[in-house]
Amino acid sequence: MNQPTHNFCAGPAALPQAVLKKAQSELLNWNGLGVSVMEISHRSAEFQALAEQAEANFRELLGISDEYAVLFLHGGATLQFSNIPMTLLAPGSKAEYLCNGVWSSKAAKEAARYGTIRAVDMLNIDEQGNRSLKDFSEVTRPSNPVYTHFTPNETIEGLRYARVPETSGPVIADLSSCILSEQIDINEYDLIYAGAQKNIGPAGMTIVVVRKDLFEQMHFERSPSVFNYQRQAEQGSMINTPATYSWYLASLVFEWLKEQGGVSAMESLAIEKSDLLYQCVDEDDFYRNPIARKDRSRMNIPFILKDEALNERFLNEAKQAGLVGLKGHRSVGGMRASLYNAIPVDGVLALNSFMRAFKTRYG
Repeated sequence: MNQPTHNFCAGPAALPQAVLKKAQSELLNWNGLGVSVMEISHRSAEFQALAEQAEANFRELLGISDEYAVLFLHGGATLQFSNIPMTLLAPGSKAEYLCNGVWSSKAAKEAARYGTIRAVDMLNIDEQGNRSLKDFSEVTRPSNPVYTHFTPNETIEGLRYARVPETSGPVIADLSSCILSEQIDINEYDLIYAGAQKNIGPAGMTIVVVRKDLFEQMHFERSPSVFNYQRQAEQGSMINTPATYSWYLASLVFEWLKEQGGVSAMESLAIEKSDLLYQCVDEDDFYRNPIARKDRSRMNIPFILKDEALNERFLNEAKQAGLVGLKGHRSVGGMRASLYNAIPVDGVLALNSFMRAFKTRYG
């Protein structure tokens, strides 16, 4: 029997095997219709029922009340980098962007095209390239921002904020790489968004959760219709044809998550999996994680080989062992293992076993 392949890619990322098998079985005949779900109208009663159930399951998983609208929108999270300031940044107002990595900095740079922002550097980097996060209270922050934007989990650097910043304005968060992996209190946020391709489903869709009373502060006169959060809420995220197959696969993922025990079970698994891998990395100096322990991500774990001349050999031998997607982002180098919900504990154990064997051969 062939060895299993474990996909540690940061995104598009692994989907649960059970979800892929169900999608495969329904590919040509969904819901007894004799055609694929991707071939039917998004206005049909069958797809409307799917969409409604998907939203209900997502709300249940994250404890989202009717005070919030849940939107299944086109594009990746990067589209929201523009949509948010275009909608909320009025002349004379200022937004706060807490920058702790590549993606939060990109969000700030894009927002600056639409109005006045204050980008606050939240990252400490020492001469060896070790990174840590500044506490929210350690930096000078603007008073009365129209909103505060932050990224709780930075996918590239492997950094995690464990709490929500205190601020006088609405809190907006990019949860792309940590959504559904840990319990959150949705009431601490006014708007969250997440690209689907990590813990939700395939690329091509973004989920936005927005407090309905925030609509009153939004300047929709500047927004194209498809970027109008309130209109999307009123139209069930179907102002135009949505990414129906991505929505369908997300619905299967939500069902799978409920079967696994929900977000609390995923959080326990995330802690177990990340602890196992960090344990392996920290055994000696052959591998090194450059993140302060208090700020380590549970989802995205970067590590560096002591002898970086071994990088390509590591990746090639890992691929031969059925371990793929381990190359670090080009901006930081090294390796990175992303431990999203679909990665089983067995995958981490297989990676640990390979890493220890590789160290024995070349250490």
